[in-house]
Amino acid sequence: MPTANRPLSPHLQVYKPQLTSVLSISHRATGIALSVGTLYLVWQLLAAASGPDAYEIFQRFAGSWLGLLVLFGWSFSLFYHLLNGIRHLCWDAGYGFTLDATYKSGRWVVIGTVVLTIVAWVAGLGAWGGK
Repeated sequence: MPTANRPLSPHLQVYKPQLTSVLSISHRATGIALSVGTLYLVWQLLAAASGPDAYEIFQRFAGSWLGLLVLFGWSFSLFYHLLNGIRHLCWDAGYGFTLDATYKSGRWVVIGTVVLTIVAWVAGLGAWGGK
């Protein structure tokens, strides 16, 4: 089978990233981040079930800058995946397929993600006395 005359598809570097493609890739990435972040929560449950020494190790990590960064990334991923999932459900129902509506809903997903993540962290810090 000769392949010399067959056209090749351009590489991703040829295309200019658009909001829709970035949001699509981000949706997949946050799905993976949620799976990995769930292991963090499983670790917490296993540590709590294993006793005070194991839970102390978890608490030390969870209170460190890396532990807080993991939890922040997990919460950001949760809100992004939730809002973008609702956007996809609207598409499944037949709404928001125009180019303008697609970009507008994409912007709202990003804005909503940032706002919900900040609200959750501020409310969480307030509930724990700022610790």
